[in-house]
Amino acid sequence: MQNLLQQLAANRQGENKGIFSVCSAHPWVIEAALNHAKTHQLDVLIEATANQVNQFGGYTAMQPADFIQFVKSMAKNLDCDEALIHFGGDHLGPVCWQHKPAEEAMMLADSLIADYVRAGFKKIHLDTSMACADDSLPLCENEIAARAARLCAIAEQTARTEFGKSDIYYVIGTEVPPPGGADEVIDSLTVTAVSDVERTLQLHQKAFFAAGLAEAWQRVIGVVVQPGVEFDNWQVVQFDASKAAALKTLVSPTHTWVYEAHSTDYQHTQQLAQLVENHFAILKVGPELTFALREALFGLSHIEELLVAPLQQSHLRQVVANDMATEPASWQRFYHGTSTAQAMQCYFSLSDRIRYFWTKPHVQAAVSKLIANINTLHIPKPLLRQYLPYAAELDIAKNNEGQGKRFATHYVERVIARYASACGQL
Repeated sequence: MQNLLQQLAANRQGENKGIFSVCSAHPWVIEAALNHAKTHQLDVLIEATANQVNQFGGYTAMQPADFIQFVKSMAKNLDCDEALIHFGGDHLGPVCWQHKPAEEAMMLADSLIADYVRAGFKKIHLDTSMACADDSLPLCENEIAARAARLCAIAEQTARTEFGKSDIYYVIGTEVPPPGGADEVIDSLTVTAVSDVERTLQLHQKAFFAAGLAEAWQRVIGVVVQPGVEFDNWQVVQFDASKAAALKTLVSPTHTWVYEAHSTDYQHTQQLAQLVENHFAILKVGPELTFALREALFGLSHIEELLVAPLQQSHLRQVVANDMATEPASWQRFYHGTSTAQAMQCYFSLSDRIRYFWTKPHVQAAVSKLIANINTLHIPKPLLRQYLPYAAELDIAKNNEGQGKRFATHYVERVIARYASACGQL
């Protein structure tokens, strides 16, 4: 973590340096991130979210130790130095169990935190901002801070038991956007007030000190606030630096923390760079990465339909639609309106709930067939320009070997490169 911490320290000193966090469990997204780290010899932060990876498997069917092993195995196959890879846990708290009474949900969160730390995650987002079934609304900020301190104590105890010391770094906050983008149409966003940040810090420091966590408080490196950035199913609110100017003044070289910006997906490169300049030095990106992958795979499926006989086609888009129709519980609470509107959102929503389905057996088989078909084709440039304009930039070997996956991962790599550039890494 030291190289990443140095980037954050430089940001507090006024340099336009930052770090970005790859919040995805898709193998091709992880592969693109590792290849970027290897090519540029840059540290990469890969984060798992509580609903993706938890003690019950999450929607990836991976527990925390499984996720780390999955990434490390891929790094070994790619000959990427493990020393460049750092692991974070995102939205770790009762988020997956909000429907349960608070104490029951927090006991599950205790176990979640312990499993993440035991597995080797070093950056932990303590997210206790959501109310549970028997909580009064709005959830009291003192309670949010007390629950965060409780989870921090579990993390510290687990680290000392497993490793003899704790070198866990924490992110806190009370104004935390929902994982994966807004569930509702965004009408407006209010940037967090300076006084609210100060109160959040004071309440958390008090709770940490009361729990005997004064030393751990020195390892709080990020505070989640609302910089005026979000996306919903169809639109993106771009960062306006003038509205966050007051927040910038609160960060100083004497602090241990910077701001962590969630939901930065789909921000223009200039806005990402401005976020870093304004001390939002930790940029989280997730759905945009799998959205870009989906964009490429669907583009390839259109090319397949033009160049491959119908009986040999993968029919990927229809296979995905069929699988999503059989499991509406995975996306229904996020997508609203008529059945036609919901079908459009299933395919094209910026929140990209389709990402839950790429690991389904039918979908995996269709993707494999699509890529195998594409690898046999000589694709005319005009077709690439029509359906995969960014892939037309690539110089593919004349034998077309591996071109299908290369086209798809290139779309992901373009997103990663934007973030690396905004963070002053390229």
